[in-house]
Amino acid sequence: MAVPLIAARGIVKSYGQVEALRGADFSLGAGEVVALIGDNGAGKSTLAKILSGVERPDGGTIEVDGEPVAFGSAEEARSAGIETVYQDLALCADLTPAANFFLGRERLRPGLLGLLGVLDNAAMRRATQDACERLGVRLPSQSAPVSALSGGQRQGVAVARAVTWARRAVFMDEPTAALGVVQTRRVLDLIRTVRDSGVSVVLISHNMQDVMAVSDRVEVLRLGRRVACFATAQASMEDLVGAMTGALEQQEGRP
Repeated sequence: MAVPLIAARGIVKSYGQVEALRGADFSLGAGEVVALIGDNGAGKSTLAKILSGVERPDGGTIEVDGEPVAFGSAEEARSAGIETVYQDLALCADLTPAANFFLGRERLRPGLLGLLGVLDNAAMRRATQDACERLGVRLPSQSAPVSALSGGQRQGVAVARAVTWARRAVFMDEPTAALGVVQTRRVLDLIRTVRDSGVSVVLISHNMQDVMAVSDRVEVLRLGRRVACFATAQASMEDLVGAMTGALEQQEGRP
């Protein structure tokens, strides 16, 4: 079998007396969309934060392309080609799409102006426009602040930013939350486009319809552990809900 792009085994994480993860496992293959689902408190957001470098585990191992890693920060995960689209999008509302896109990665003008710290705003606007167009994200203006964009457009900017800098994988935490039907469909199309571009996607979602529509596999967390893994094409909504609630374990006679 192919070596997973990202593999986590026995991940443990506690916050005081609260055990968020109790030996959780996870795997992500190259070029696939894996949905990570579970009820509230199952540990999915904690696991995603650990795999994207935001949190450090108390125990367990993580491998990227078969090599052990120990991310000490989100920056280290980004250096490994792993980006995250957070539920709140982590966009600066008063900045333009290009300024958000290159935040912390600003481009300088060539020559003496660059040595003086002058930004190449035109180049950053062009790069942002190109990245958005490749993903089918249409922005009304590159000069308007992000606060002037619709929810779907802001989501598109966040996704395009992550995909541009990601070399291996993008984690998306509830990317369709609070979006309308049309905007949700566009975000799901974005996820498919990202996968087709060769970047793997981890979709964290409570929306089972979105999960069934866009994922290749589904991994289910319950009480801090992975309790099931399904090929989406071979699973039903009842299978997913049964695994999330523990009904599937009861049917199989597991404690």
